[in-house]
Amino acid sequence: MKRLEIQSREEVDFLVRRFYEKVREHESLGHIFNEVVKDWDHHLVHLSDFWEMILLQTGPGKGKFNPTKVHQEVDKKVNHSISQAHFGNWLELWFQTIDTFFMGETAEFAKEHARRMAHMLFLRIWEMRDQDSKIS
Repeated sequence: MKRLEIQSREEVDFLVRRFYEKVREHESLGHIFNEVVKDWDHHLVHLSDFWEMILLQTGPGKGKFNPTKVHQEVDKKVNHSISQAHFGNWLELWFQTIDTFFMGETAEFAKEHARRMAHMLFLRIWEMRDQDSKIS
């Protein structure tokens, strides 16, 4: 299969959908996502909006998304069971999906942004756990 550049919403949406097909079936990640996400069609559109904004600097405005809050809420819903290994699995699948279908500067940026985002989100989840334990 010929690898493409990520240049439009269509490529972003394709990336997001192929990636989450893998996530939903993954032995460590699948149960978390499938337990929390009730409407996958809506969720995938929302995620494509987010990645379009990041990768192409288009789409909905930044104020619409708060990944930190969302991931902290997910961690609570799954009894604070999200670990660093989950983020590692997520990144591995993200990189595999990108490397299978895409190439170029935007594809490399997608990997780097995901790496930074995973690190930040993991730290924010742990900070929230620490705050929750002090309130309890």
